[in-house]
Amino acid sequence: MTYPTDPRHTLEPPGPERPPAPERPDEQPPTPPVRQPWPPVCAAVVGGSVALFVLDAVLRQGGSMLDGRMGPVFQRMALYGPLVQAGEYWRVFTCALAHGGPIHLLFNMSVAYSLGMPLERAIGSGRMILLSLVATLGASAFALLFNFDIPMVGASGMILGWGGAMFIVATREFRRSLLFWLAQVAVLSLLPGVSWAGHLGGFLFGVPMGIALRGGPRVFSRAAPMLLVIAMAVVYIAANPERFRGMP
Repeated sequence: MTYPTDPRHTLEPPGPERPPAPERPDEQPPTPPVRQPWPPVCAAVVGGSVALFVLDAVLRQGGSMLDGRMGPVFQRMALYGPLVQAGEYWRVFTCALAHGGPIHLLFNMSVAYSLGMPLERAIGSGRMILLSLVATLGASAFALLFNFDIPMVGASGMILGWGGAMFIVATREFRRSLLFWLAQVAVLSLLPGVSWAGHLGGFLFGVPMGIALRGGPRVFSRAAPMLLVIAMAVVYIAANPERFRGMP
């Protein structure tokens, strides 16, 4: 045990605890961070995709989730030109919630979480719904135009539409990192089994939506419905090529 050598130091007898010093009015205790809820559009995309993947796996007769075969749910949801041509137009939307395997699902949902949620918080859920619909239709339209007889599933086209819109409205620093991600996706789009047409269509339809977002609420409220109608028209033309082939 050691003792202080400073003669000014004195030991005080025990007594009642001293009250804490009053806080200065300008000093406020730190507030804990508030956990933000998931934006509803992205939450529906992620939750719906996962739930449908599990349901399809449960209803599948034989095989496993790793064999690449689609079960009864995804067979009704996948984009396939001849069936869309026969009148099953819901497939141009539902294909975005179907995924071909656990890796496909994990990759797309991780990007939907990291990219889509900040975007939805920035632009609002109403604009996010319109952007998602236009991007999904654009991806389906290009897939029908270039890969009419090949089934397609996945949210990649819709996510690329989000990326196309963000590329227009983002800051210069974020645009650089986004450009690097888009370059990676472009390389992956060249792999066998990946729909480059769906990726390209989603991105190209997302860019004008980003231009509309950059123009402000008034411009977006007028341009978004027009772009939605244009995307629906392109889907109809792509799904019925025999009706428009040979037209001047």
